[in-house]
Amino acid sequence: MAYDPNNVFARILRGELPCRKVYEDDHVLAFHDIGPRAPVHVLVIPKGAYVSMDDFSERASDAEIAALTRAVGRVARDLGLAEPGYRILSNIGGDGHQEVPHLHIHIFGGRPLGRMLDPAIAP
Repeated sequence: MAYDPNNVFARILRGELPCRKVYEDDHVLAFHDIGPRAPVHVLVIPKGAYVSMDDFSERASDAEIAALTRAVGRVARDLGLAEPGYRILSNIGGDGHQEVPHLHIHIFGGRPLGRMLDPAIAP
């Protein structure tokens, strides 16, 4: 999947689309998902043009990598999710059902979330 500079997250970063911001620093933006799947559903995105975690881990600076990791933990703590628990998820590529070609990490919480995936069915 190639990076599309006109994807929805790039447009949010450029200020062309609004978001309900939760956190921002020099490298990261976190905001509420417009179609929440849990009582708390926040997206954490790097400000750089990275399409996936493998792209990000290969090309991002150490400062960007540290900022993204720290932002996920900070947002979870700030939203009161650390003690009851939460889930982080990043969909990558077609098989991972990635819908926006900009790396993003979902933070879900606010209720018991159930199993991560249904058990695999062997062929």
